[in-house]
Amino acid sequence: MSNKKNNTNSGTLSGKIIKAIWLIFFAGLLGFVLFVWSVSVNFLGLYGDLPDFQTLENPESELASELYSADGVLLGKYFRENRSPVKYDELSKNLINALIATEDIRFEDHSGIDPQGLARVLFKTILMGQSSAGGGSTLSQQTAKNLFKTRGENSQGTLSRVPGLRMLIIKTKEWIVASQLEKAYTKDEILTMYLNTSEFGSNAYGIKTASKTFFNKDPKDLTVQESAVLVGLFKAPTFYSPVYNPDNALRRRNTVLGQMTKYDFISETQYDSLSSLPIELDYNVDSHNKGLATYFREIVKADLQKWANENLKADGQTYDLYGDGLRIYTTVDSRMQRYAEESVEEHMKELQEKFVQELRGREPWIDSNGRVIPNFLETMIKRTEAYRVAVKKYGANSDSVNIKLNEKRQMKVFSWEKGEIDTLMSSMDSLRYYKTFLQAGFVSMDPQSGQIKAWVGGLNHKFFKYDHVREGKRQPGSTFKPFVYAAAIENGYGPCYTVVDQPVEVNIPGQPAWSPSNADGKFTYEKMTIRQAMAQSINSVTAYMMKQISPEVVVETAHRLGITSDLDAVPALALGTSDVSVLEMVGAMSTFVNLGEHIQPYYIDRIEDKNGNVLHQFPARKRPAMKEQDAYLMLHMLQGGFEERGGTSQGVPMNLRQGNELGGKTGTTQNASDGWYMGLSKDLVSGVWVGGDDRAVHFRSWISGQGARTARPIWVKYMTKIYDDPSLGITRGPFRKPERPISIELDCEEYAIQADDYTDFDYDHQTNDF
Repeated sequence: MSNKKNNTNSGTLSGKIIKAIWLIFFAGLLGFVLFVWSVSVNFLGLYGDLPDFQTLENPESELASELYSADGVLLGKYFRENRSPVKYDELSKNLINALIATEDIRFEDHSGIDPQGLARVLFKTILMGQSSAGGGSTLSQQTAKNLFKTRGENSQGTLSRVPGLRMLIIKTKEWIVASQLEKAYTKDEILTMYLNTSEFGSNAYGIKTASKTFFNKDPKDLTVQESAVLVGLFKAPTFYSPVYNPDNALRRRNTVLGQMTKYDFISETQYDSLSSLPIELDYNVDSHNKGLATYFREIVKADLQKWANENLKADGQTYDLYGDGLRIYTTVDSRMQRYAEESVEEHMKELQEKFVQELRGREPWIDSNGRVIPNFLETMIKRTEAYRVAVKKYGANSDSVNIKLNEKRQMKVFSWEKGEIDTLMSSMDSLRYYKTFLQAGFVSMDPQSGQIKAWVGGLNHKFFKYDHVREGKRQPGSTFKPFVYAAAIENGYGPCYTVVDQPVEVNIPGQPAWSPSNADGKFTYEKMTIRQAMAQSINSVTAYMMKQISPEVVVETAHRLGITSDLDAVPALALGTSDVSVLEMVGAMSTFVNLGEHIQPYYIDRIEDKNGNVLHQFPARKRPAMKEQDAYLMLHMLQGGFEERGGTSQGVPMNLRQGNELGGKTGTTQNASDGWYMGLSKDLVSGVWVGGDDRAVHFRSWISGQGARTARPIWVKYMTKIYDDPSLGITRGPFRKPERPISIELDCEEYAIQADDYTDFDYDHQTNDF
């Protein structure tokens, strides 16, 4: 009886235990369901918000805005996170295999949550404490984490601050969002979103940028071992960086290759072969100081930021240049841009060497009498950031400021001969060093369309930030003379009108009479046509014409043709004494080639959103500025520099001139502080400026610093490269003529030089002159 009673009691107890277990199980299950539900609705604000359906359907991540050339080349990006999206069909199969093998082998089979992975985490990681057992997050969960920042502070609620609950809530949110993503998107779309939103280190966000940064490839071209390197970065981008921790990266790459072997994506033989290879990088981090058109990209950035601030998206918010993934298409041609940069670099490297040789160890900052300016550097240093920082720290009158500015430290400096140089310099040393460099600005424009085709704002954007095309304005010297003669042409003076080369006095009320000398200080006292005078850049004749027409008329003419800067209506304006930019000079000169129609130079064609929808198209802005005949007469005048005896463009090589019509004008300011050249062809109008950042820095010899030697060679090199590239479609040929016949005599026979007479000159290829 007792045994039977004991068995009955035992059965009753075990039954109660089983019931209790089931009760606990169902209570736990119900509690878990209620917990998941409460998280999904953010019950009482305890858990933090989850993305709504609309956000899930249109997930947002920061995308870099991209700047393209007219021929489709990516010039640069604007970003906080350097990310550019790709589509699934732009991904290498090697990359997809490496990702699935390493991160989520059952990706194709689960619906956002992998029960087998969760079980592994529960038993091996939590219960058994095996840190190498791996995580339970699926690719869908990791995508949710990347897209919706589920671990950020803005996503947390009140209970997230309770120790132990924070990670459970976060994981629950990622499960919920992952399941919703699986319903809204295909597997291919989720995988692509994951790769587009992941961080790879080295300021690379998304697989497209990472592929370019580490291997200079598109994602579709990645090899097996390259794919393994990039997938290995998901674990810890810095620790496994092939740049900063190559040994770690190599071990991690081989781990990924091992996973690919385990799941039969590659064979054992392939693994043995690939795992023995070193990691070969083609590493290049995107920088605003690298690549083509660096100065141009900075100028465009300012214009784009202004546009973004003034225009609204459908949601009423302004555009974000650094996160909305805009696509900006410019008018710049990448090939022409490259030729322009090469031309500036080739010539400025040679010119700088000549400049240093002429200095012979002397200071380059000199006054109008050729004397070194005292305390020049001490004055200039006060404009620098180093001075402002020192003053803020020590006080303006402290001796420590001077000590700090003369304290040597490690720095990289620019050089033509060796590129970047690591050296020891103080702030004063650096200022002295950089002030000896001559600078340059170059821009080239299609005169018929108004489109800028090439823009070089300086020598090297990393070390010299100032743009000398639009931002910099300097005296144009004799390159301004065409506007004086344009005013004369409009007032009835033809190219054959003659003037005596002799001193001219212009009376100015309350001031001494103005009487300019010629560049060589001499007068011939001979008659010459105004075409000859402009070709030879004779100051006396230009001053005479200015006196005949008045400075006010010249100012009005220049502004109507396209000069936008303020101009002083004084007689000396005839010799280019008011500051202008290279960009506006090119725009104004283009009016002549375009037969009197002024087109405002522009360089942004259109802006598109990330999906390719056009947000803004920038049309050409045209207006009539001059009669066709008068504009063509000015082209004839500008051709005089090539055709008249003593013309300042006769140093241009014959290979550019044969079978071609070209116009040109040199310019050199007093003391040779500024050298200019404006070059015109039927297809391109280009402008060059060369000089020191400071007007006091210049050649000691006016001959060495004249525009024919400092600026014109850049245009010659550029046009030679342009004509040598048939893919550009730019050819030699005559300027476009007016529809109506010219009513003014152009053939001034007694003053002209026939084409055959050019052989009388001995062309010097070193100086590019006769």
